[in-house]
Amino acid sequence: MTDIDRALSVLDTARRRTLHLTDCLDEGELAAQHSALMSPLVWDLAHIGNQEDIWLVRAAAGRPGVRPDLDGVYDAFQHSRASRTELPLLRPDQARRYIAEVRDQALQLLGDAPTDNGDPLLTDRFVLGMIAQHEQQHDETMLATHQLRQGPAVLHAPSPPPAPADVTRLPREVLIPGGPFAMGTSTDPWALDNERPAHRVHVPAFYLDTAPVTNEAYQAFIADGGYADPRWWTREGWRHRCQTELEAPLFWTRDGASSGSSSSGGWLRRRFGVVEPVPAHEPVVHVCWYEADAYARWAGRRLPTEAEWEKAARHDPAADRSRRYPWGDAEPGPEHANLGQRHLRPAPAGSYPAGQSPHGVRQLIGDVWEWTSSDFTPYPGFTAFPYKEYSDVFFGPEYKVLRGGAFGVDAVACRGTFRNWDYPIRRQIFSGFRTARDARPGEGA
Repeated sequence: MTDIDRALSVLDTARRRTLHLTDCLDEGELAAQHSALMSPLVWDLAHIGNQEDIWLVRAAAGRPGVRPDLDGVYDAFQHSRASRTELPLLRPDQARRYIAEVRDQALQLLGDAPTDNGDPLLTDRFVLGMIAQHEQQHDETMLATHQLRQGPAVLHAPSPPPAPADVTRLPREVLIPGGPFAMGTSTDPWALDNERPAHRVHVPAFYLDTAPVTNEAYQAFIADGGYADPRWWTREGWRHRCQTELEAPLFWTRDGASSGSSSSGGWLRRRFGVVEPVPAHEPVVHVCWYEADAYARWAGRRLPTEAEWEKAARHDPAADRSRRYPWGDAEPGPEHANLGQRHLRPAPAGSYPAGQSPHGVRQLIGDVWEWTSSDFTPYPGFTAFPYKEYSDVFFGPEYKVLRGGAFGVDAVACRGTFRNWDYPIRRQIFSGFRTARDARPGEGA
């Protein structure tokens, strides 16, 4: 497949998903604000087209654009999500026509555009990859809005495959030897600015969970009074827990009728309009950083650093090189990871042995975003590209890094170097975690 064929394929995949997430709802639901945390879905729909208009039609092709007059309405930095219903938004039918017209112009102008004229936007079709990733990131955001939406289910997908036969024999944790590795990338053609440049980082030996923390394990934290004991929480986390009265992951409720049930541990969850027992062996999802950190402290462990997570996911000790994915450099297949909204839930912990890292760590890609202990900061030598607002304005201690992607992430927007970030209070995202601990002196040297 040529680079232009690949770019056109991922753009088409993103657009089909966008329409799938919006065509299933009527105009009233598309225009409604289902949560103050999220935009109306119709805003996301037109914003996707506006970014394509700005970057493909105008910046890359040098044309006037389809609707420059919409730039202010769909500028994410000018208007908070909670205020976007007050804007003069395009109606759903208008938004659909707009994104279709922009796509038609973009394909006509860029299908035969040169890739070696010195413009970094066009090199390796970067701008096409950037726009495909942007649309898929908004598709994941729209999926989160569907989860927050009240009402009957409108999205459906088959369940993930059952856990593999060897899952009961997996070790709880894996030793990751100490030493340097190449973090980030300088060669991945569609990597975004915060993933660059590649740089050597020394990581001391540590132990990492073989799989993400499960609902069953998290229920033990709840049952032991973890939400009522300030010993396990940071000062800011305890204040937030008290102010918001957290007592369980988002979307969980007590199941009074089956409090002794071994499958749910007395808990139900709402998932895309369906209420069901909490599956014991799935990775826990919809927890904030403060909750993940408190669980890790309760368990006598800690969250991994971002560098630890990436070394576990990418470093191949036999070749002493960093892979693109835990399993190698090949694009993800359904045997490797739970991605792309193929399933509307995480797979059982310990799934996807074909996708494990050289160290034997599983599900580092897909299923749930994994909180790390690290603040979102630039790499040495970072350069903002193509605009400061993608990463540069977010660097700082206010944001924590998440890694690995979730079941709602498309493969084009997920790789071993990909960095996500959010406030430590966020729970509507598809976030989970795994824990780590320091190795003893002499271990993994």
